[in-house]
Parts: sequence; structure tokens; C-alpha cells
Amino acid sequence: MPIQFVATSKLPTAFGDFNISVFQDPETKEEHVALSKGLDTQPTAPVLVRIHSECLTGDAFASLKCDCGPQLKATQELINEAGQGIILYLRQEGRGIGLTNKIRAYALQDQGHDTVDANLLLNLPADARRYDMCKIMLDHFNVQEIKLITNNPLKVKALEALNINIVDRVPLTVGLNPFNASYLKTKVSRMSHLYKEDDFSK
Repeated sequence: MPIQFVATSKLPTAFGDFNISVFQDPETKEEHVALSKGLDTQPTAPVLVRIHSECLTGDAFASLKCDCGPQLKATQELINEAGQGIILYLRQEGRGIGLTNKIRAYALQDQGHDTVDANLLLNLPADARRYDMCKIMLDHFNVQEIKLITNNPLKVKALEALNINIVDRVPLTVGLNPFNASYLKTKVSRMSHLYKEDDFSK
């Protein structure tokens, strides 16, 4: 059974006023969140959308090992400035392998393995995320066309396979630092992410 809309509320944030809506899988009880702005009426233009998978270490604890926290905050700022947009916050920690396995992978990274090899050494996929819930969540808000905020072309392909109409890709290059440079370069070399060479010299 697909996920279902459960509840919504206003949510003032440090980056502006949003609405927060919860969707739940009735079988697993897994909950996903939509943080939206300007979608109380039918959107008249392509909507800014960020598909953001949960990252406790980056989003809540400001970890410098990734760029997740800065990406989330920058997206809220972009949407607030545009006056319309939505973040689909998916509860699939560690690219879908869960928090415990993510920390195990971190320990392997501390030994010199990159993010892909760390997962593979744990007999886990490099990326176990899924996006089928996104179509249901976007349909709930009557979003027909989107401008997807991402550096990941594989995410574009996954959403297009769900018949989500992506009219533009909006790059998001924030949060680069000496602690995550290797992580980001691995995203480029082994996971097809789109960065420019000079992004790593900033």
C-alpha cells in the first residue's frame, strides 16, 4: 500500500515560513515529510523541488563529513526567496542503509576507504534509496512541473521514470570544506554527480 497524507501544520523557520506535511506508509509506519511554501493554490509555474534524504549527522549535528546540512539550509533559503517550492524530506538515512550501517561505513572511511567502497565492504549497496513516494507527495500538492535542485543526474533519471516532469535542473554547490573534499570527489568520480573542477578549489 502506498504512502498516505496524514497531517499538515504551519512551520516558521529561521529561513522563512513554511508548511510541514507528514506522509506515512500504513504498513511500515515509515514517515516522510514535505516542507512546502506557496502551494496553497494550484502552482502556475514549474516548482522548485529538492529531494533530500535524511542525514542526522549533517542536518542536525552540522557534520563536516558531508554537504547535506548546507544543502538543506540553502534550499530553504532558495524556496523562501522564490516564494514557492517544496522539499521532500525522505526518511532513508545513509543513502538508504540506515543510521547504524552509516556509522559503520564512517568507521571504514576513517581507515581510508571512500564512501562507495565502505558500503560495499559491509555487503551493502552504494545507494539503496528509492523515490516512488515522491510522485504521491508531489501529486498531493498538484505539482505538475518541477525544477529539481540536485547535482545528481541519477536522481533526475529516477524521477523521470516515475513520470515526474522535470523542466530544469538547479545545481546546488554549498558546504565544501577540507573534511568532505574527498567525499565530494567520490560523488563525481564514482556516482556521476555534477560538479565543476573549480568547485573544489573554493
